[in-house]
Amino acid sequence: MTVRANYIMEHADEALRLDLKTGREAVEKQSRWAGLVPGMRVADIGCGSGKTTSMLNELCQPFGQAVGVDGSSERITHAQNKYKAPGLSYCCRNFYNPLDDLGLFDFIWVRFVLEYHREKAFEIVQNLSRVLKPGGILCLIDLDYNCLTHAGIPTRLEKAIANITKKLELEADFDPYMGRKLYSFLYDLDFQDIAVDLSAHHLISGQLNEVDAYNWNQKVQVAAKNSNYSFSEYPGGFNEFVEEFEKFFADPRRFTYTPLLCARGIKPAI
Repeated sequence: MTVRANYIMEHADEALRLDLKTGREAVEKQSRWAGLVPGMRVADIGCGSGKTTSMLNELCQPFGQAVGVDGSSERITHAQNKYKAPGLSYCCRNFYNPLDDLGLFDFIWVRFVLEYHREKAFEIVQNLSRVLKPGGILCLIDLDYNCLTHAGIPTRLEKAIANITKKLELEADFDPYMGRKLYSFLYDLDFQDIAVDLSAHHLISGQLNEVDAYNWNQKVQVAAKNSNYSFSEYPGGFNEFVEEFEKFFADPRRFTYTPLLCARGIKPAI
């Protein structure tokens, strides 16, 4: 297997977007809920900018280690340059392929990764389970109804977003409903003590803050453009679509939310 090259959010400032949208409070809450404790050896799969890996490394101290794994050499270089600490390391790897040479891990973290690998998501999880120690924890985190839940949205904008998302599903391996599938992945691999948590990832109302504005405008301008959608609803094409989205999203009457599913399980002892 090979990792698909058409990552829908690929652009020059993707590491910056990932850095800005990653908050310590959520990472700490989710990883502690999943069972991360000091002393563990942790793999952060699809580590992106490395910010999450650095947080996980801090949370598994003392005596722990965190390894960030990503298929983008640009993001790995960014991580190596920006996030440095004892116990912290990174490697550029295709996580579709065996990772046995990295050794075994006590805790594997897969957050906002599987949604970009719809067809092979279960095979990725299956592959990762091979480098998890018996009794180790696999934590899968993803969104459901990704980018699709808005109130007060103009009809043609809602239609365009739904059509773009469907096009990305069919042609770019994107899955806006990955969150709901995580439990079954762990179940089908015979993991034990499976737990699932549901919360809101995006919960946006009133005045728009700078991070949400940047993140969502980047989603629209990068993912929508990379989709090669026709934007037939708009006489002015892509630019008119972006203009209408930015106007809608800046309106304090707008309400947007996205469900977040966290699933964790324990690998059976041999």
